[in-house]
Amino acid sequence: MGRLKELRKYVESELNKMEDADRRNSAIVHLYGVSLAATMIAKKRGLDPEIASMAAMLHDMHAYKTGSYEDHAHKGAELAREILGELSLTDESETEMICSAIYHHDDKLVTDGPMDEVLKDADVIHHCMNDLSKAIKDKEKVRFANLCAEFGM
Repeated sequence: MGRLKELRKYVESELNKMEDADRRNSAIVHLYGVSLAATMIAKKRGLDPEIASMAAMLHDMHAYKTGSYEDHAHKGAELAREILGELSLTDESETEMICSAIYHHDDKLVTDGPMDEVLKDADVIHHCMNDLSKAIKDKEKVRFANLCAEFGM
């Protein structure tokens, strides 16, 4: 089994512990949506699409496990490090790249490293395109406009 598939299996088993079916379905849709967007963005930008997808699959796990979004990016990076260590799916540099992306993914108004930006952009794409009836958040407007330009939309 490939390591992305193994990580997804782990994430699904954790999400299936959520009692609220609507929250669980929303979590699955979001993580898979961001994962797909991250894969495409990373590939376009010449970065590792598998690492981007892995970061996306883990980026909100802390919030989903605890029910709290308070400091979820920073706490999520710690959780991702634990999960990746437990599963032995990545080497040290890959783990650092994934955890950095998760740590910074909520800082939409700041520019960080290339993989950090992939995860931020993938998260924004999903937030803005998953439900077109919702208004785009102020902190995501510029980033979404830049993504639309980058992808010719």
